[in-house]
Amino acid sequence: MAGMDIDGQVEESARRVQVRFVTKLKPPFKAPPTSIAIPSNLTRFGLSSIVNNLLEAGKDDWNPEPFDFLIDGELVRMSLEEFLLAKGISAEKILEIEYIRAVAPRKQEEPSLHDDWVSAVDGSTSKFVLTGCYDGLGRIWKAAGSCTHLLEGHSGAITSVCVVNPRVAQNGADQIVATASKDRTLRLWKFDADDSLDQIKRIRAFKILNGHSASVQSVAANNAGDLLCSGSWDCQIALWQANGSDTADVVSVKKRKKDAEEEDPQVEEEAKSTLVGHTQCVSSVVWPQNETIYSASWDHSIKRWDVEMGKDSLNLYCGKVINCLDIGGEGSALIAAGGSDPILRIWDPRRPGTSAPVYQFSSHSSWISTCKWHEKSWFHLVSASYDGKVMLWDLRTAWPLAVIDTHKDKVLCADWWKGESVISGGADSNLCISSDVCVL
Repeated sequence: MAGMDIDGQVEESARRVQVRFVTKLKPPFKAPPTSIAIPSNLTRFGLSSIVNNLLEAGKDDWNPEPFDFLIDGELVRMSLEEFLLAKGISAEKILEIEYIRAVAPRKQEEPSLHDDWVSAVDGSTSKFVLTGCYDGLGRIWKAAGSCTHLLEGHSGAITSVCVVNPRVAQNGADQIVATASKDRTLRLWKFDADDSLDQIKRIRAFKILNGHSASVQSVAANNAGDLLCSGSWDCQIALWQANGSDTADVVSVKKRKKDAEEEDPQVEEEAKSTLVGHTQCVSSVVWPQNETIYSASWDHSIKRWDVEMGKDSLNLYCGKVINCLDIGGEGSALIAAGGSDPILRIWDPRRPGTSAPVYQFSSHSSWISTCKWHEKSWFHLVSASYDGKVMLWDLRTAWPLAVIDTHKDKVLCADWWKGESVISGGADSNLCISSDVCVL
């Protein structure tokens, strides 16, 4: 049987398969549930055209939407015929194909320029984006190009930033954020996230955390927002009080006057405790549950720590320097990490014989600087690399869902923001926001 292409030319006969398109999407994205015969040589782009035609019927204002397609829970990344052959699926019966909105940014915001490399970013609250820069300054951004607060005080480059309990500051309470720096300190800052400002407000830290003997590489807060942990080039993980002061730990209190007004005291504080076990730089720390910290190191290991006992309860080795680490996915239990090769690795510590990754993604062409799970999805995560690219991943396919190449140099950090945007910073001194990413 010959088919017709869009120009009316007869194309070579293609085998046809009976399919039914199904979706969990709400109207107007629900296609009729009837089965139709389609050519088996279609890829996802052809399938997307068919679904758009089905959805467009009877609608004058339909805007074509890119879709992705799942068969038996796996994303289709080849022609239908090749997929069915590779998976041993029969084409003799009606094939059920689930469609979802493609996970790719539909809009790029104007880049937000900094004065030096953008080394750290946190998008865990919908109210603002927090960035850290090699000029030693932290910045609060309400939107692309709209910087509202400048965090001044570090004497070295900022390496990591953290919003301390992003859900606490709801009822008029000040928001607390933390920064880590090559100056061997961490600093805590307070500000009103709901401030309407006509000009940038400069603020100084209310607490300086001293104790590391080398550059601090990473900072994370527990869910309660009362404790911080930090990883450093001194090979140690330090635990700190994030809110009020325990007077036993206070080293000194400084006050200064500005415009005849006395500012809040600035407290210097030492670590509550340390976790020792890594033999090289602790490059990344995350604190997903109050009782458990995860750390990654240049000694090629990932450790899981029992906070109360102060001991590690899991050791994974991957044979590479590890730069970044995150916990998420199914049951918030999967470990994603990247480092000194182009491979993003994912482990499931619940499985016996955990030492081997359960997923490996290898589309980057240089070191991986960041990986971050989507907070509300079992499948989606973002990675960034020195190859200048940010990639969006779905565990149900080995290929990236989208490649974002808005940066002109190495990408040093990335995160999700508001559930539907990807934010990233790099050696081009830009914060980039890629928005309208339909994950859910």
